[in-house]
Amino acid sequence: MPTAPGEIVPAVGTMPPMPDYETLIVHHDDGILWVSLNRPEVRNAISAQMQADLRAVWTGARWDDDVRCIVLTAEGDHFCTGIDRAEAISESNIAAIAAGKNPGFSTPWVYDDPGRDISPKNCDLWKPVISAVQGQACAGAFYMLGDTEFIIASEEATFFDPHVTYGMTAAYEPIHLLSKMPFPEIMRMALLGVHERMSAQRAHEIGLVSEVVPRDELRERAEWCARRIADAPALAIQGTLRCLWNGRDVSRAQAVEQATYFISIGTDAAAFEEGQAAFKGKRPESRTR
Repeated sequence: MPTAPGEIVPAVGTMPPMPDYETLIVHHDDGILWVSLNRPEVRNAISAQMQADLRAVWTGARWDDDVRCIVLTAEGDHFCTGIDRAEAISESNIAAIAAGKNPGFSTPWVYDDPGRDISPKNCDLWKPVISAVQGQACAGAFYMLGDTEFIIASEEATFFDPHVTYGMTAAYEPIHLLSKMPFPEIMRMALLGVHERMSAQRAHEIGLVSEVVPRDELRERAEWCARRIADAPALAIQGTLRCLWNGRDVSRAQAVEQATYFISIGTDAAAFEEGQAAFKGKRPESRTR
């Protein structure tokens, strides 16, 4: 597996001691890893430090066998309003951009997209990530939301992409949402900038959001889903994840053909026998959505 220069890869099944993150609140809860963005004073805008913290937590969760599901949340009234422009845009940076250059990079070929750190999948994390979204979610937030398995939103949540309004091409962020939204909807969001915000209800209607709940029930709903996922066999869950993301990126015929291999790799004999025994017993209670 390729690693970043100087990156130390731990032995499989182990994880270095979890550090104290400057911009995140992170804690374990019996198989569930709660990751909460913690810069509420700037609506959880993504700073360089938050990029580093997110990369560290995604990479660490990848190697930690005790982490079987992740819930991504945020402190305060808003989920995330993208890259922290107060940090990223200085007079020198604006001048460089106007000259067609990427600030801090000698040539366009060495430019690093911030999404490489923020995005769980780009950090090679193939464990379920559920997003619980409140308030505003826009721009750079889509790096994360586009990579999560599904989104639960509070009733007042809104989604929008401000790039074009402020003279920037909307590129990476809406691309991350293309698999979750119909093309005309993502195009409308990208072209209208800050002039229109998508409500949680509309996001639910088009499939971006799987469920809309009152704000005070947001955490409980996310936890309910995470608990059922975390309690299922980890190998089968991760195999399902890989199979469906693969099916999204290749043709249907290729996906069906490759599904056999995912089933073979993702089936544990002991877990299968346990599951069959449970099938013959009392069925678990279900919730209708």
